[in-house]
This record gives sequence, structure tokens and C-alpha cells, in this order.
Amino acid sequence: MSIYDLTVKDAKGNDVSLSEYKGKVLMIVNTATGCGFTPQYSGLQDLYEKYGGKDFEILDFPCNQFGNQAPGTAEEIGSFCTGRFGITFKQFAKVDVNGENESPLFTWLKKQKSGLGGSKIKWNFSKFLVNKNGEVAGRYGSAKTPEALDKEIAKLIGE
Repeated sequence: MSIYDLTVKDAKGNDVSLSEYKGKVLMIVNTATGCGFTPQYSGLQDLYEKYGGKDFEILDFPCNQFGNQAPGTAEEIGSFCTGRFGITFKQFAKVDVNGENESPLFTWLKKQKSGLGGSKIKWNFSKFLVNKNGEVAGRYGSAKTPEALDKEIAKLIGE
């Protein structure tokens, strides 16, 4: 099974096949609007503006599992992110990243790169980089800023 066999829900609840992203470098992030790491949205948007037209996509999955820091509907979360941080990358439906109701995408990602103290995701703004072949090239914790991944992204997209 590959990442391209998975389907996720967009912010409006529509199915999105991840096969739509074949051949692109992906940064997949579990986010929250009320977290100490929420300002990382600015860094994510900067990366998207820099590499978005160069086979790079950011897939944003709000997650309310850590301290109830992503309350609200998909519409409220989207309005907050576009209004406060000007994000233009794709936001998806809110997901669980750990536990019995975790998203199959995050189950798959964690199986590819456990690390960081085990297979569980520890907090909001954990990041996975997926290369153009659909392989997880890196897993990064919340403290790793988006800007710190700039060179890795450039290398993965072939710059």
C-alpha cells in the first residue's frame, strides 16, 4: 500500500484521493489554531509561496486531540487561518492522529517513520515530508519550524 492508495476528506467533507498528488513533494502537518505553535502557519505559508508552483504541496490537517487546541468547525478554522495568516494551501477535515479513530493517513505515515519517541504523534504541528515517489523522507516534531525544512524541501523538489 502506498500513500496514493489513501483517500482523505477535504474541509468541506468531500473525498480527495491522495493519488492527485503523485509526483509532488508533500508536507503533511497536523495543526491547531489555539496552540503555542500556531504562529508556524506563517512559516508554512512562506514555504508554500516559495515552492508551491514547483511540485510542492502542504496538506493541513487540523487536529483537536492535544489540549482541545483546534476547536470549531472546518469553516471557523479556515476563516481563522486565512484571516490571520493568509494561508492559501489546502486544508482538510479535522482528524485524529493517534488512537482508535486516527486517520488512516496518519497511521500510514507513522508506520513509515516512527521515531521521535515512538510511533505516536506527540503534539500539534508535527510534520512529515513525502518525496515525489510517495515515500516518507522525514518526520519532524512541533519544535522544528517550517523554515528549518527549507533546504530539505529544495533538495526533494530538485532545486
